[in-house]
Amino acid sequence: MDKILEGLVSSSHPLSLKRMIVRKVVESAEHWLDKAQCEAMFDLTTRLILEGQDPFQRQVGHQVLEAYARYHRPEFESFFNKTFVLGLLQQGYHSLDRKDVAILDYIHNGLRLIMSCPSVLDLFSLLQVEVLRMVCERPEPQLCARLSDLLTDFVQCIPKGKLSITFCQQLVRTIGHFQCVSTQEKELREYVSQVTKVSNLLQNIWKAEPSTLLPSLQEVFASISSTDASFEPSVALASLVQHIPLQMITVLIRSLTTDPNVKDASMTQALCRMIDWLSWPLAQHVDTWVIALLKGLAAVQKFTILIDVTLLKIELVFNRLWFPLVRPGALAVLSHMLLSFQHSPEAFHLIVPHVVNLVHSFKSDGLPSSTAFLVQLTELIHCMMYHYSGFPDLYEPILEAIKDFPKPSEEKIKLILSQSAWTSQSNSLASCLSRLSGKSETGKTGLINLGNTCYMNSVIQALFMATDFRRQVLSLNLNGCNSLMKKLQHLFAFLAHTQREAYAPRIFFEASRPPWFTPRSQQDCSEYLRFLLDRLHEEEKILKVQSSHKPSESLGCSETSLQEVASKAAFLTESPCTSDGEKTLIEKMFGGKLRTHICCLNCRSTSQKVEAFTDLSLAFCPSSLENLSFQDPALSPSTQGGGLLRASVPGPSEEPGVYNPATAAFVCDSAVNERMVGSPPDEFCCTENTSVPNESSKILVNKDVPHKPGGETTPSVTDLLNYFLAPEILTGDNQYYCENCASLQNAEKTMQITEEPEYLILTLLRFSYDQKYHVRRKILDNVSLPLVLELPVKRTTSSSSLSESWSIDVDFTDISENLAKKLKPSGTEEVCCPRLVPYLLSSVVVHSGISSESGHYYSYARNITGSESSYQVCHQSETLALASSRSHLLGRDSPSAVIEQDLENKEMSKEWFLFNDSRVTFTSFHSVQKITSRFPKDTAYVLLYKKQNSTNSLSANNSTSGLWVNGDPPLQKELMDAITKDNKLYLQEQELNARARALQAASASCSFRPNGFDDNDPPGSCGPTGGGGGGGFNTVGRLVF
Repeated sequence: MDKILEGLVSSSHPLSLKRMIVRKVVESAEHWLDKAQCEAMFDLTTRLILEGQDPFQRQVGHQVLEAYARYHRPEFESFFNKTFVLGLLQQGYHSLDRKDVAILDYIHNGLRLIMSCPSVLDLFSLLQVEVLRMVCERPEPQLCARLSDLLTDFVQCIPKGKLSITFCQQLVRTIGHFQCVSTQEKELREYVSQVTKVSNLLQNIWKAEPSTLLPSLQEVFASISSTDASFEPSVALASLVQHIPLQMITVLIRSLTTDPNVKDASMTQALCRMIDWLSWPLAQHVDTWVIALLKGLAAVQKFTILIDVTLLKIELVFNRLWFPLVRPGALAVLSHMLLSFQHSPEAFHLIVPHVVNLVHSFKSDGLPSSTAFLVQLTELIHCMMYHYSGFPDLYEPILEAIKDFPKPSEEKIKLILSQSAWTSQSNSLASCLSRLSGKSETGKTGLINLGNTCYMNSVIQALFMATDFRRQVLSLNLNGCNSLMKKLQHLFAFLAHTQREAYAPRIFFEASRPPWFTPRSQQDCSEYLRFLLDRLHEEEKILKVQSSHKPSESLGCSETSLQEVASKAAFLTESPCTSDGEKTLIEKMFGGKLRTHICCLNCRSTSQKVEAFTDLSLAFCPSSLENLSFQDPALSPSTQGGGLLRASVPGPSEEPGVYNPATAAFVCDSAVNERMVGSPPDEFCCTENTSVPNESSKILVNKDVPHKPGGETTPSVTDLLNYFLAPEILTGDNQYYCENCASLQNAEKTMQITEEPEYLILTLLRFSYDQKYHVRRKILDNVSLPLVLELPVKRTTSSSSLSESWSIDVDFTDISENLAKKLKPSGTEEVCCPRLVPYLLSSVVVHSGISSESGHYYSYARNITGSESSYQVCHQSETLALASSRSHLLGRDSPSAVIEQDLENKEMSKEWFLFNDSRVTFTSFHSVQKITSRFPKDTAYVLLYKKQNSTNSLSANNSTSGLWVNGDPPLQKELMDAITKDNKLYLQEQELNARARALQAASASCSFRPNGFDDNDPPGSCGPTGGGGGGGFNTVGRLVF
């Protein structure tokens, strides 16, 4: 019969005929056969099953074998013995390899056929040993799945006792070696099915023998914590997590996190690979275990692992949100990682670029599940943006994308953040540092925060973007000297030419930091700017004196200490510079003159004084006490270090008095700013009796300002400037001592700008100290920033002869014929009509936070030269001067508004830059304007405006030299060599970057402090507390970012 069957299956007869004959063969199994015939039939059917050339032959083999084994069981039991099965498992069958799945299928089927036979017990004993050997050989997923099927059906084949533990451990290792190289859906589904079968087998063993569970989990951890670079355990291990009882979480996590034998590098690897498990489609509770392990590590303060893992895996977790099957778990892990990572925005900023695309994609599909998911994601994003305010360039696109979803209340955000934090330390890890790469597409270089130095970084970037000033600094011949100006030149050169994304200005910081500034604490950027300009100005004047005695020496070739500068400042101020040739660079670029005029209201005598300034401090109108931020009482920011060119211009709020009703036309929402910037001179020289200006000559502040939704108005910089220049009545405790009357008298004080600077620096007085309530305040009012600012400048015909001292003069201008005529003393000179000098906004320094002792500074800036936009602005300056003057002073629409709108419309989309410490990005003027309305704690603080000239001396230098690159002068050899050397060093650092990070992650004694960061940062840093408000030494997140 076997010969007939063999000839039949290999013949060319029709398939239908073959099937009919096979059926006859199967029916003949009922007839008696001798042992030899049975064995021949079993041999043939076994060969057809294992080596059949087509599915038909294999199918015939199974049918005939099952029929003959059923009717001839003793013969089949004799044929299917231990020797035969062992040979199949260890040697294979003829040309068939022993690891072929067909052999396991054959054995599986054979066991079913002899299940009732006594000899099956011998086969069970044999298979208990052989299956252990097989899993130790790391079978492929398909073979392992077939083995799992066999062991699931025949649990008697599973090793017993101690061997069961070994078997489970080896099976875990085998799963760790699984790989699926295919990307086709069919193959992937089959792979997942195979892995599921193996994990289900382990689950059954754990239930049957609980003693095998813990050793199995230890083996899982050993696999995923391996630091062997040549082996990457399979994500298929995730299939085991769902079978681990949740009741064991607490015990297991505590055991892992407190085990001294588990090194940080191993724990980091294990946690990273557990997070990778989020990709496994059918695994349950992976997110629960990952979050539990993260919390466990936080409980034992292993922040090194937490930070490294978060930065390595946060983007992968975010990307899992795209896949519906794993989305809930991925969102849970993402939320925990972000909300607990509260010392630095780096983790959040890694996913920020991907948020908008994800939101748009889920909004477009319109599924209820997608909407519910976006509501949860939006809440998370709002929490993070609240905690890390101060990055409008990153957040504005996200705000626009999620504007249709509900925003959690501030109380809820604070509650979520407080419940999620895993560290209250004031230190950070080296792994927190940004992974520096090459320059961004902006071509600009950032400045690394050296420990709460954002106040310096924002100011330096604003000065660097002051194009004319930068070019003058870079063109100075300072070779061989060690002055502060030389250090500034060095810093500017590196900002312009380094290949680094960000530069660390350590040398300049140490040289320029005011001596009363506490290291590693937040400071006032305006105060720093004034001190810096004073130092540069005073240093240059001293060096000029030295060079006049040593003409053979180049200017500034010796270092001048701060004490030397201070000792000679008094001498230098006695001889003020009047001609441009004698002016210092600071005077040329930032110096202006302000005339203060005081008129006694009793005898009408007047006195005046002209003073130099480098910036104007603009106070807010004291019309309301809204939008004030309070904090614990503290000393007001120090105002030491004032020098010759420091702006001594008292704000209206500094001298309480009764203001003229004309000034009350300005409606302002801010409170009185009591910060003292300067004080009026103690003595005024009273002179002959003259007439006081009529009430109608008071400057009226422009009423046509943008309106807030509630009917309130948003003040503009122009309004604050007009308020600064408005007449003030000195009365009460602030009365003026008139020498003519020999007593204290009410008086009127007016201030007029008589000489405008090239760069106008305006400081908005947002920080004040309330002496009555002893609290610190910040005025959070929004201020409209005009792109074009017209500065009223009043000059007399003999203005060039004015000196910086009190003199007898009167300057009252008829603004219109409706104004009352003013009487002038005989012999005084007529003055010209005020000239409106056009300025374009160059840079804005923004403070993010609610107090001066904390928060974060960043700056917006753009390149503007003296000749840029001169056609648009200066072309109409003469024809619009009188009309603009009248509207500017009387509160009508200024023609500059039309010009500003035209300039704004023509503005290039990438003309503006946002400098945020190491980070530099493109932005727009629209973002500058909307900063406070979109981020209430981010307010404009220091503004730089560039005067628009019809001609520019620097342009001439540029055209004649022919050597300036991109408008900047060529660098001197000393600077170029330093930059070249550093760029080469940077390339070497990039080559070693990956290896250095690997060594750092593997270090078990990794310090919780980044290189270049200061230890024990006090309150008031650039960290999230500054941006997010709050205070106190125990507040989370005092780190610099």
